[in-house]
Amino acid sequence: QLQASGGGLVQPGGSLRLSCAASGFSFDNYAIGWFRQAPGKGREGVSCISSSGGRNFYSASVKGRFTVSRENAKDTVYLQMNSLRPEDTATYYCARFFGPHPIAGLWATPSQYEYWGQGTLVTVSS
Repeated sequence: QLQASGGGLVQPGGSLRLSCAASGFSFDNYAIGWFRQAPGKGREGVSCISSSGGRNFYSASVKGRFTVSRENAKDTVYLQMNSLRPEDTATYYCARFFGPHPIAGLWATPSQYEYWGQGTLVTVSS
């Protein structure tokens, strides 16, 4: 299972840190991805981190503002979101990639993920 948390209401320019807690599988064997879905839009890949934490990917829309990290000892992945913009408003989901290493060109494809947590809502508004 995967459980995302940490969402909330934040003003433009503010920060939030999302957490994704895993259970029921060997967490350090899998890459974990973050996706988001805004009302009326499709699911967008935001970031993905390899099983060791040594490799990660970001979408162009968040690169330089968001940072993904993980603590395998705690079975948890984090998404630090800085300089938030109204267009970042969405429900954020974490998901388990099919293997340990995210692949360029595939990491942002939802069908490459096996399990999804329930989302956490992030609202960026003044």
